[in-house]
Amino acid sequence: MNDSISVLNPFSLLPPAIGPTVPASVASLRAMLTNSVSGHTRRAYEKAFDDLLALVMRTGQPVTRQLFQQYRAQMVDAGLGSSTINVRLSGVRKLVNEARENGLVDPSAAGRIISVPNVPAQGVHLGQWLTVEQTRDLLAVPDRSRLKGKRDHAILATLTHSALRREEAAHLDMSHIQQREGRWVLADIRGKRGRVRTVALPAGTKDAIDEWTRAAGVTSGPVFRRLTKSGRVLPGAGLGVWAIWDVVVTSARAIGIAGFGPHDARRTCAKLCRRQGGELEQIQFMLGHDSVATTAIYTSMEQEIAVAVNDNLGL
Repeated sequence: MNDSISVLNPFSLLPPAIGPTVPASVASLRAMLTNSVSGHTRRAYEKAFDDLLALVMRTGQPVTRQLFQQYRAQMVDAGLGSSTINVRLSGVRKLVNEARENGLVDPSAAGRIISVPNVPAQGVHLGQWLTVEQTRDLLAVPDRSRLKGKRDHAILATLTHSALRREEAAHLDMSHIQQREGRWVLADIRGKRGRVRTVALPAGTKDAIDEWTRAAGVTSGPVFRRLTKSGRVLPGAGLGVWAIWDVVVTSARAIGIAGFGPHDARRTCAKLCRRQGGELEQIQFMLGHDSVATTAIYTSMEQEIAVAVNDNLGL
């Protein structure tokens, strides 16, 4: 969006709050919305901002409760999923609250806007997961006689055995590979909202990482590296999240499974752990879900590292 259209400030026709105001340019409004979020959430909020501003421009109306409802209905009519719609609605609510905090709209007007409800979820999206046999097939796809194959095999092993998110895999550093209680772990992995956890590293996955790092000459810094077209390692160049995504999707397609991504690999690990008798609470520790801290407080559990839930996946 061009900053020259800032005269169409989406809050310009609403009563301002008492107190100082800030320049209401498109750029500053966008910054209000996205400066405290990152990754997928940032992209979703930016999309919400752009679509909402386009609706303001098309109708010539400021952001009111009625316009917000129209924006919500527009997404429903477009057939977007409830989770996508609700994330974008959350972005608009954050924008309205930031505008209220900065004196662009009074609290009563803001309250009316943000009271527009979410779209009810229609069922639960279960995603995909693999059987033991399918997971073995997935891990066998990369050609380990080549450097790229060694790297891709290590990526797949890390995702399916230790349930890392693709962002976590992309940011995995050699310093994370440590020993705890006599076994290898991925220590101090920083997940969503800065939450830190330690994940057990099964022997097969450690072997896969060692095979890759020895061949690539990686001794410090990012574990997974970019390669040139000729197959050489780019010094210090870590692999991005979309490259991790491509490794998983391409490998899954090679065994005839479409639409399978990194989060499905994470889900596969959790499912296989559970089917092999892993305790639900220990799986929650491994995944780093929001409810882990609450579960730990209420049950006084301790994470088991010496005998970890993902050691015996049957792979």
